[in-house]
Amino acid sequence: MKEENQNFFQKVYEVAKLIPYGRVTSYGAIAKYLGAARSARMVGWAMNASHNMEDVPAHRVVNKKGLLTGKHHFDGTNLMQQLLENEGVEVIENQIQNLDALFWDPFLELEIDL
Repeated sequence: MKEENQNFFQKVYEVAKLIPYGRVTSYGAIAKYLGAARSARMVGWAMNASHNMEDVPAHRVVNKKGLLTGKHHFDGTNLMQQLLENEGVEVIENQIQNLDALFWDPFLELEIDL
């Protein structure tokens, strides 16, 4: 992996670690916070690469509509949904319910620079 991608992935992980329990954010919101608004897909790649890191809550990162688009990267077909439901997040047909209330926007909620 290129060093610049490694550095970007590390920044993604630092933001993801700050997502509060029971809340979700989107790939695009993380990318925007990192000053790379058009890099939502790269944030997705970072989340996919994080599955061997226990301290990165990749299950809390969904697409902008609240869909569990990354679920096929988790062991077991419903693990992402189960992890979210364990935190009190309601998921119906791979869709986060009440997304507006649960959405955590790092751009609005964080005051740190990574």
